[in-house]
Amino acid sequence: MALYKYSTHLAQSDHAAFDAKEKPGTVVVNSGIYRCATCGDEIAANKGNPLPPQNHHQHPNKAPIEWQLLVCSVQK
Repeated sequence: MALYKYSTHLAQSDHAAFDAKEKPGTVVVNSGIYRCATCGDEIAANKGNPLPPQNHHQHPNKAPIEWQLLVCSVQK
C-alpha cells in the first residue's frame, strides 16, 4: 500500500487511466506508482519506459501479473 504524509499534495481522480491493467513490459503512458492487481507489489515507473518484464516477479500460484496505476505523478 502506498503511503503519504501530506494529503494536501494529492488529489482524487476518476480518470480511466487508473482502471487499466497493464501486462509486464508494456510502455508506461503515465509516470507514477503502479501496483500489481494480483499480489499488491508496487513499483515506480516513468513515462515512456516499460513496466518490469514477466521475470521481474512471479506469483507462486502462476496468477497473471497485471500492473495498475495507483498514483500518477503530474509534471508542470
